Amino acid sequence: MNILVTGGAGFIGSHTCVALLKAGHSLIIVDNFSNSNSEILKKIQSIAKKEFIFYNIDVTNKAEVEHIFATHSIDGVIHFAGLKSVSESIENPLFYYYNNIVSTLLITDACKRYGILRIVFSSSATVYGDNKVPFKEEMELLPTTNPYGETKAISERILQDFSKSNPEFAIAILRYFNPIGAHESGKIGENPNGLPNNLMPYVTQVAKGKLGKLKVFGGDYSTFDGTGVRDYIHVMDLAEGHLAALHKISSGVHIYNLGTGQGTSVLQLIHSFEQANDTKVPYEIVDKRSGDIAISYADVSKAKNELGWQTKYDIIAMCRDAWRYENS
Repeated sequence: MNILVTGGAGFIGSHTCVALLKAGHSLIIVDNFSNSNSEILKKIQSIAKKEFIFYNIDVTNKAEVEHIFATHSIDGVIHFAGLKSVSESIENPLFYYYNNIVSTLLITDACKRYGILRIVFSSSATVYGDNKVPFKEEMELLPTTNPYGETKAISERILQDFSKSNPEFAIAILRYFNPIGAHESGKIGENPNGLPNNLMPYVTQVAKGKLGKLKVFGGDYSTFDGTGVRDYIHVMDLAEGHLAALHKISSGVHIYNLGTGQGTSVLQLIHSFEQANDTKVPYEIVDKRSGDIAISYADVSKAKNELGWQTKYDIIAMCRDAWRYENS
């Protein structure tokens, strides 16, 4: 298939592009490098050993989106493009609502007008809010604790409403848990612009000496060691989840959790990283961040049963691959 990938130079997008190319698909990648850089494109090509088409555009620009759909024959769309920092969304909610929702509207509208019936949407476990764990796809979503999560919940509702009036479309909504790790080559990984908002690149940069000390946000959660518990998933497992959804979904909306089904605390992750890489990560426990919840992990049985997908990598492998990328 010829697949349009929005946000394809980002952390999850770049790894999924590698998996797509390896699986024999042709790609049109679009990105504006707001949280990535152009060097990623060369690395995707180097790993996959295949060419692809690239556009440097912002997918909130209707004219630029229209040009791509009018120019190319597209079989499916994977929509990653979006802002993803919880803390930044609290500081600048209008920016997040505009960027994340308008992009979804424009992409979905273009798919409708050009008859592109296969859509995979990048959502988040954040839509569950402070719900009872493990999070299950059929749960009623609670009001999320931050604007980022709200933009994902609203985008999901847009796609669900769209499907009701356009039942021929096959739409997968993938709720990610916490992607970490990197491609085994060490060529691509998580490399945010500026100070990292996610835990693993912060850990690797502290271990490397680029940053002085890791800040652990909150030490008095109602968890076994007081730190937040999350479901960390290797980014290549996540990439394979996109392939499974792209290949297997039928008409209608299908929602899947993509995680391991196991919770790991922040301190456990730090200790696993130190064990995996024989290095130390100095840290200090500071105040909780607004918008964070205590525990988040997935029930992954639906993705396993319907997509035939499950994770392959454990937390040690995730830590090793992230460190390999940091040192590459």
